[in-house]
Amino acid sequence: MRILYVVGLMAGTIFTLAENTRPSVAVIIYPWCAQYGGRMGGGQNCGFTSRQQCELTRAGNGGFCVQNPYYQPYPPPQTYAPPIRR
Repeated sequence: MRILYVVGLMAGTIFTLAENTRPSVAVIIYPWCAQYGGRMGGGQNCGFTSRQQCELTRAGNGGFCVQNPYYQPYPPPQTYAPPIRR
């Protein structure tokens, strides 16, 4: 009987902790990618906030900059109506 009580208590604790966890923060996807060439397929770095930053980083390394196909700009902030005063 004691084992059943301990198992139930542990299961309840686990379910309570799992229910209260928040989802992870969304990943920031940057708008510019540097494409590097090479014999083995090259590489890609999509960590640039502007085209100028991308171009300056890849200068001297070869390759080119392209827009990130997975970039989605942040939605505009929500506007809230002022409170109604009566």
